[in-house]
Amino acid sequence: MTETDRRLLRSNGRVAHSSLSGAVEAERFAEGTARVVTRETADIRRAPGGARDRQMLFGEVFHVLEDVDGTAFGYAARDGYVGYVASDALGAPDGDATHVVAVRLSQALTQPDFKREGETLALSLGARVRVTAGAERWLEIAAPGGQRLFLPATHLRPLGTPEADPVEVAARLIGTPYVWGGNSAMGIDCSGLAQAGFLACGIPCPGDSDLQEARFGETLAPDNAPERGDLLFWKGHVALVADPATILHANAHHMAVAYEGLTEAIARIEAQDGGPVTRHARR
Repeated sequence: MTETDRRLLRSNGRVAHSSLSGAVEAERFAEGTARVVTRETADIRRAPGGARDRQMLFGEVFHVLEDVDGTAFGYAARDGYVGYVASDALGAPDGDATHVVAVRLSQALTQPDFKREGETLALSLGARVRVTAGAERWLEIAAPGGQRLFLPATHLRPLGTPEADPVEVAARLIGTPYVWGGNSAMGIDCSGLAQAGFLACGIPCPGDSDLQEARFGETLAPDNAPERGDLLFWKGHVALVADPATILHANAHHMAVAYEGLTEAIARIEAQDGGPVTRHARR
């Protein structure tokens, strides 16, 4: 069946991914060209100059199907999310990423010395980098324009060694401001937080809460007790279960990533016309 959700349909009418030939109408079909994010973050927008749907992080791959007037149309490699990204936020890959930022936020420095002043690049949890050299304490990474940048070795993990606990990963972002459509340590929303936790553990996870509710994990009956790592959904919202009595979520009540008692959250959300829990999911 052909995907119809615009956030996952790799077509805008002018161009479509070659896999959709014969399934959708388009002026042309293309395989696309892999590009990587060269800024701290890059917004995925629903139309050129339109509202932000999601964000990508430094080093993540975006497959470009067309590039018109400074805007690239395509889809994110991490989850297939389709949209428009500023062309100047993307660059040609310079080798495959080898490591991922494993702390809430790191600063790439122009010298392997935290006492030296200079320009920095803020890299969020989940940003991908290619390590080119390094010693025990500092690792040199590939950077745009051939610039030399250095990160503390303790801030990175190899891409081939996934995390074990999505809640523990998400908890590194406690206090991060709530930002609609955000995916970074500079600002994140409820579905971005859930996705960050699961992707770090090598578990595929869609980008938006309604897609997560429709497609993620196994649905449990209402009488099943929640366990750590479960997802609970409300209309337009998702939270990770930290323990049977506590959730972890990015939310507009705290305007941040925060823990909250499950009973209190259920009552508060329902009182604010958010309705009851609509799904309990487990991987």
